Amino acid sequence: MSATLTPAPSAAAPGTAPPPPALALMHVEKRFPGVHALKDVTIEIRPGEVVGLVGENGAGKSTLMKILSGVYQPDSGDILLDGKKTRFVSASDAMSQGIGMVFQEQSLLTNLTVGENIYLGNEKQFTRFGIVDWRALYAAASRQLAKVQIDADPRMRADDLGFAARQMVELAKALTLEENAPGHLVILLDEPTSVLERAEIEILFARVRALRARASFIFVSHRLDEVLELSDRIYVMKDGAVVADLVASEADITQLHHLMVGRSLQAEYYREPLQRPYRDEVVLELDSLRHDSAYRDISFKLHAGEILGIAGVIGSGREELTRTLAGFAPHDGGRLLARGREVKLRTPAEAVDIGVGYVPRERRVEGLVLFLPVAANITLADLGSLTRAGLINTREERRLAESWVERLKVRTPGINTLCLNLSGGNQQKVVLAKWLNAEARILILDHPTRGLDVGAKEEVYELIRAVTAEGVAVILTSDTLEETIGLSHTVLVMRDGAITHRVDASPGQKPRQVDLIGYMV
Repeated sequence: MSATLTPAPSAAAPGTAPPPPALALMHVEKRFPGVHALKDVTIEIRPGEVVGLVGENGAGKSTLMKILSGVYQPDSGDILLDGKKTRFVSASDAMSQGIGMVFQEQSLLTNLTVGENIYLGNEKQFTRFGIVDWRALYAAASRQLAKVQIDADPRMRADDLGFAARQMVELAKALTLEENAPGHLVILLDEPTSVLERAEIEILFARVRALRARASFIFVSHRLDEVLELSDRIYVMKDGAVVADLVASEADITQLHHLMVGRSLQAEYYREPLQRPYRDEVVLELDSLRHDSAYRDISFKLHAGEILGIAGVIGSGREELTRTLAGFAPHDGGRLLARGREVKLRTPAEAVDIGVGYVPRERRVEGLVLFLPVAANITLADLGSLTRAGLINTREERRLAESWVERLKVRTPGINTLCLNLSGGNQQKVVLAKWLNAEARILILDHPTRGLDVGAKEEVYELIRAVTAEGVAVILTSDTLEETIGLSHTVLVMRDGAITHRVDASPGQKPRQVDLIGYMV
């Protein structure tokens, strides 16, 4: 895939010298104990340019972004702003020099108003004698919201906005820097699309393109097609170094994948040759299941070893359905049968009791206890088998954890490493290990590869194939229709709370995306 983009608005006229880069790093090095995080990194971002930054987890992207935002300082090398050497001694210092950031995990405080969030930490300009001029603050916030074309009352609480709208508020907050920063803004977009639907992504991209006269952007994402679509140029990182600087319109996904992981994107990316027929045994049956206004008349059978993909847009009911099956939202009509026995799952613990494991989309919030070590997280769902007289058998816990780390190839310094310090792909493996250790026979995978790079995704796909070959059944909701089709034995399509289509997705007989989209919208 390639992208055709209009030239950056600040391109120099013919015969004139080009303007200096808005921001540049020259030969930057950064080391941590035992880790050479950045190796002689040189990049530049020109005025009005969108620069993509891609690489596997652990390639150095996060460290680079933290240096650009002032969280870390380089061990050596130079930072240039508008062609002049500078230093960012802190995040607030970087902001004062025009470096803003829009985070993947949003920084808004949802109990504050939109206006309070936009000027959080910068209320001084609206304060006299210790009293905030709220009228002036909200008027200024309205002007910032107009820049990103979002129709929201700055007096409303942030938690009353949808996720996509909050992302636009994050962007408006970053744009407040132009009021005080002396030069051209540079805004860092850290995985801003990871939980947005396509329509919301298009709105965000339109805002970014419209703002290129005001700011340059660095766009970090694991979604390579989106990087190609939005960027002018793309830097590829591997093992702490920049290995390529590409013009987006001349690059494609296969090339980026090869540069990132050192091998070509294979035709069997979703491990289709490993897809085995599922068994006759029915492990879960839904008969006319319904829940409030979220979904209705949902009927299907899930077999041992089957991957059942559920496709649909936001509001289709698929998220609520998977939450019901995980015990978070009990159904209020129809029947749910587990191995022939009718059940009603009122709590997640009851779902666990019948062999259901839930891998949530927000693994760092719902899937892991980040400040516990790998071993404790792996055994968390089955502590009863390790406990006697209220004490955990730590020797057995260690044995189990080491076994799963080896089996799932979890890359970690050791089983006592905090999960907080693992990459996204390895965190996801720990979540899967937790449920496999608890002998879950049904896995609900809610966007299991969200935020993972292409190499980590391949490892997760292979792991999913391995567990289904052992008879574990999977219900899958995914970020992309392509992933749903590629992994599944059967695909159900939902729209407006009902199943509108079901199709076989056996190897060699996979449906086309276009064949399903009409049933989704």
